[in-house]
Amino acid sequence: MQLKSVNVSLTKEIEYNGELIKTGIFKQPVSGSVTISATQINGDQQADLKNHGGEHKAVYGFASNHYDYWRKELNKPELSYGQFGENLSISDLDEASLCIGDQLQLGDCILEISQPRVPCFKLGMVMGLPTMPKLFIEHAHTGIYFRIIQAGTVESGQTVERILAHPEQLSVQTLFKAYFNKQFVGADKVMQQAETIGQLSTEWRQKVLSRLK
Repeated sequence: MQLKSVNVSLTKEIEYNGELIKTGIFKQPVSGSVTISATQINGDQQADLKNHGGEHKAVYGFASNHYDYWRKELNKPELSYGQFGENLSISDLDEASLCIGDQLQLGDCILEISQPRVPCFKLGMVMGLPTMPKLFIEHAHTGIYFRIIQAGTVESGQTVERILAHPEQLSVQTLFKAYFNKQFVGADKVMQQAETIGQLSTEWRQKVLSRLK
């Protein structure tokens, strides 16, 4: 894996469907080294702190490979890194093989996988396509949220290495599909497995427990 782009944005207000929406989804690539502190990437902000940011969603990573699919699917060849609201665009960041609790190192920074991303209406807003969240869920290549284990500096071009594989080996994509796909075989077993993983985010633990009940 390789870090292709670091993307940040400050919050801003835009008009959408007759309302003023405050958002930090419009990420833009930045050059040079960027510091990842104990809680976030410097220079980046989230407007909705209930659903974004915090310990379990401090950094959002998205596979640079996914851009080829969406450029073709949406007929938007101009899509550039940061368009999906990701902080880190990483080649081969595979939700099907990376697992909850795995740790990745880039530079001197260590990140731990905490949950899949669940898109909100703002993804449709930035894409100019209200159905985008639904399409994103159906495609099930969600990107990955991380908590910060070790602060450090990152820069485009760095190698990204998995340095710890969680023993439960519950992939980000398996958990996402088990929750959202009603036809998923063995969803209850996946939920039971997820409930035992201490590194799972609070938000997703609540989802899992609700589903088990």
